[in-house]
Amino acid sequence: MTKHIILDTDPGIDDSLAILLALASPEISLDGLSVVHGNSSTALGTVNALSVLELAKASHIPVYKGCEIPLVQPSLLAPETHGEQGIGYAKLPAPQTSPQVQHGSDFLIEEIMSKPGEVTLVCIGPLTNVAMAIRKEPRIVENVKEVFIMGGAIRHGGNTTPLAEFNTFVDPHAAHIVFHSGMPITLTPLDVTYQCIFLPDDLNRLLKIDSSITKFIADATRFYMEFHDEYQKIDGCVINDPLTLALTFMPELCDYQELYVDVDLSGGVSMGKTFADFYRMTDKPANMKVALGVRPRDFMELFLERMEKLAKLPS
Repeated sequence: MTKHIILDTDPGIDDSLAILLALASPEISLDGLSVVHGNSSTALGTVNALSVLELAKASHIPVYKGCEIPLVQPSLLAPETHGEQGIGYAKLPAPQTSPQVQHGSDFLIEEIMSKPGEVTLVCIGPLTNVAMAIRKEPRIVENVKEVFIMGGAIRHGGNTTPLAEFNTFVDPHAAHIVFHSGMPITLTPLDVTYQCIFLPDDLNRLLKIDSSITKFIADATRFYMEFHDEYQKIDGCVINDPLTLALTFMPELCDYQELYVDVDLSGGVSMGKTFADFYRMTDKPANMKVALGVRPRDFMELFLERMEKLAKLPS
């Protein structure tokens, strides 16, 4: 049965790859995108979302512009990681389509409330849009089918501070609202995503196909690979967001543990750090399922096969 997916995203190099994977996956129906600040500004991320959809001949999918700043903290964008335009060295034509008028958080509410128990929400950016939607209409908590979140670092080091992962650090107050909302959450932290490395050999495999899709992936990820090599000594690049998307239809890629997870809002060196109560020291019930083990090359093979199929579609 096809899953109805809403992607809350901040495109973003790996966000763009997640969009392409969603379009290449027959198990899901991508019903719309809500864009949030993060890897790039909301305005730029909206343009990127529209352009990537047009690249893949999917301009019929609606895009909604959402929150432009975090709930409390000052804005933090990531041009050093994703490039000034948010998609590395890639250059896409200006989109011919326009975003919808409705705000991204209102779109989330409308979709979830109009299809109770049917919508899977996949969140691969800061959680501002989702937190805003919960505050506006708390009933979405009990009406959403499931929520997949790329965020946090449980036993893994941070990628934005020594302790905190980017999406959670950018808007920890929003993450706190969502984590404690009661939504049925599956969390994909850096613990698993940093094992999923898109290697130069993987890119070379895709480049055997001459298409605008493979050229885009090459131009976008080349910037990402340079960043990972310079700052993290990783040969290749980590593609966090496509893994989170893949778990919606292939959960067996990961191993999970039901845990109580929280985020630090204290404002010190651990601001935005996610932590899990493995030994039930707080005596609080689990509030999410956390992916802590992964079969990285199984995931990468899935990603590569689907990108090859997408690239071979008639233009």
